[in-house]
Amino acid sequence: MDRLSNTVRPYAWGSTTAIPELLGVAPTGEPQAEMWMGAHPGAPSRLTRTAGAEQPLTDIIAADPERELGPATVEKFGPRLPFLLKLLAAGAPLSLQVHPDLTQAKKGYEDEERRSVPIDAPHRTYKDANHKPELICALTPFEGLCGFRRPTEAAEAMAALGVDSLKPYVDLLGAHPEEAALREVLTAILTADPAEMAETVTEAAAAAERLGGAHAPYARIAHHFPGDPGVIAAMLLNHVQLQPGEALFLGAGVPHAYLGGLGVEIMANSDNVLRCGLTPKHIDVPELLGIVRFEATDPGILRPEASPSGEELYETPVDEFRLSRYDLSPGAAPVDLTSSAPQILLCTAGTPRVGTLDLAPGGSVFVPSDESVEVSGTGTLFRATVVA
Repeated sequence: MDRLSNTVRPYAWGSTTAIPELLGVAPTGEPQAEMWMGAHPGAPSRLTRTAGAEQPLTDIIAADPERELGPATVEKFGPRLPFLLKLLAAGAPLSLQVHPDLTQAKKGYEDEERRSVPIDAPHRTYKDANHKPELICALTPFEGLCGFRRPTEAAEAMAALGVDSLKPYVDLLGAHPEEAALREVLTAILTADPAEMAETVTEAAAAAERLGGAHAPYARIAHHFPGDPGVIAAMLLNHVQLQPGEALFLGAGVPHAYLGGLGVEIMANSDNVLRCGLTPKHIDVPELLGIVRFEATDPGILRPEASPSGEELYETPVDEFRLSRYDLSPGAAPVDLTSSAPQILLCTAGTPRVGTLDLAPGGSVFVPSDESVEVSGTGTLFRATVVA
């Protein structure tokens, strides 16, 4: 197994303190949004197999995929690690977004390739042909938006603000069946005149701040994104507050946004994001409306299911990743994690030992297929692998 050296991404929405506090290092004063662990070409983890020769995990896997990933993983997902693991620290809201399913991703990617849209073009939507289901597990209290709430609930939230320009949305939400209501209102919000929408957002944010309570999140969002139509779109969604150890699974077509907190995130290895708001980036409204699932859903807070081995598993309906957690106690027998699938093990608390390697919070290792590995000591260890 190999200790990983990982890149921290300095996105503007990142917390300046959460990741440094976990790592036990001094903050730099700059936002530190995500620490990536895996073999994503944008920022692959690095490891040292021979003295003084650090290599990207992408190169290690490319040199011998079956040895590193195992034959079953390569057969099912191809010669690449199918997941990306992250520490995510949101100090400000992320963009309101949605991800395509596998069929939609393949179709969209092929279409943009056929039209020769540059992969780095700001209006490019599909960066690859893969879907991007994801799971976020809270390490601290974590706040987000996930899935549409019932149109009647959204209408009540908007009506309570007393903003005249929101009345057409309130009326639409109460006058149609669920799917049509949500579709019409989101379309109207995203295609409204920008100047008029900016005025509506300003009035709505002021009212939300006066009301407080359940309306307070919209005032905070508007503080970061003044005039953005995503502030109004956010009122259509479930507001979710996770406690440490709780998680959310975000499948295809489900609009969502993270608002604040520190968590462990795992996702299929893809960059496909369609934005709905809370961003200066390109929003492709027609494509977005073909991807979003216009149905009210319960956000479905996940709690891990414990097994006799001590593994606490977060159940999800996808095969590209499998996330579980071990809370290790002093004096307990070592736990054998040997597997025919590749693994990344991440410490988030304590000082667990992985094989012969001692980890501190934020430390991680890559364990190739069929590599013998036992974990022991004290602390919390997250295990990321695949269902092959």
